[in-house]
Amino acid sequence: MLVGFLVVFGLFDAALALAVVRTGPGPGPKTLLPLHPVAGSFVPDATQLQECTDERCFQQAFGNIAYRDGPKAAFALIGTVYGDGGGTSCHRAAHAVGAASLARFRGSVERTLAEGSSECGSGYYHGVLERSLVGVKKRTPDTLGRAVRTLCDQALSRETPWVAYSCLHGVGHGLMIATGLSLPLSLAACNRLATWWESDACKGGVFMENLQSSYGFRSRWLRDDDPVYPCNAVASENKKRCYQMVTSRILPLVGDDWERTGEVCSRVEPDFVSWCFWSFGRDASSRSSRNPAETARTCAIAKRFGGEGECLVGAAMDVVQNFASGPRARLLCEVVRSELRADCFYGIGTVLGRFRKTAEARERDCRALVATSPLVDACVRGGRSTALRG
Repeated sequence: MLVGFLVVFGLFDAALALAVVRTGPGPGPKTLLPLHPVAGSFVPDATQLQECTDERCFQQAFGNIAYRDGPKAAFALIGTVYGDGGGTSCHRAAHAVGAASLARFRGSVERTLAEGSSECGSGYYHGVLERSLVGVKKRTPDTLGRAVRTLCDQALSRETPWVAYSCLHGVGHGLMIATGLSLPLSLAACNRLATWWESDACKGGVFMENLQSSYGFRSRWLRDDDPVYPCNAVASENKKRCYQMVTSRILPLVGDDWERTGEVCSRVEPDFVSWCFWSFGRDASSRSSRNPAETARTCAIAKRFGGEGECLVGAAMDVVQNFASGPRARLLCEVVRSELRADCFYGIGTVLGRFRKTAEARERDCRALVATSPLVDACVRGGRSTALRG
């Protein structure tokens, strides 16, 4: 109950969030495990990677490496334990790397962000940004907005849109954590950011934290009798980001039935059906461990609901987001029917475009992926749709 009380009031200075989880494989004993150490609270010790067999040990070991040798050294080794980095364990470890790096750089958020990596679902950025909001004592849209408004300035001015996007997405997670999972307050704070692009990226983090709390607590902005909520209740300008991940809520509530999930998507608010099927594709990709053939088969289920193309957009986006790789996502496009490939390459472009600052560079990346002009055009259009803008 103490931890729940701390979360409700956003008081993370007092303790690390804990949850009862298994610390090893099989049905063994459970223990209290810090799901995500609050960045900046990291304390190095003598733990070494080679001696670890459970999550808590791995988190500490990777944190030790980041603290002593820098985050790049930690991420150079993280694949030896977590493979492609798509799982929640890798995400937790990346949080620990962010926490340790912030301690290494003596609390400098800008320096820490500049040294970061988007591996393991950008857990590094989430960890760093969460800490930045711990000290905000008065929680109103204006005070929180002022606190976050400059956090990503360096990334926005000097780095690629991908780093800026990851930073702002982390701000969204941090706002939810700092406000005790207050969805309306967090969205209002995102709206205090300087541009639509910044606000939109921030809202993605807000809705992800609402859906899958970093600290293992259920948001009150979820309803078991309405799998689409809160997407159908928030203001229109907030709906897109919510619907873009809504199937991660729908699937568990319908027994992981893809048919029923497609049916739900087909019946959401008309302007957001496509976004729901993008989410369908994101989950099809992640649940198949980004296996191209299996992902394509799951997306084919959406065909009867008119969502197969949108499913492939979301699936391609998921692959690029998790591997920072256009060629890896191209494998998906190569296994689908020819009439669907433009959708797939559009999805690649929407994320791939964030790795470059100019339209010319984005087009070069698309041409390096595929030679067919209509598919190049689809990739370029995707990059243009998510380009950093005011």
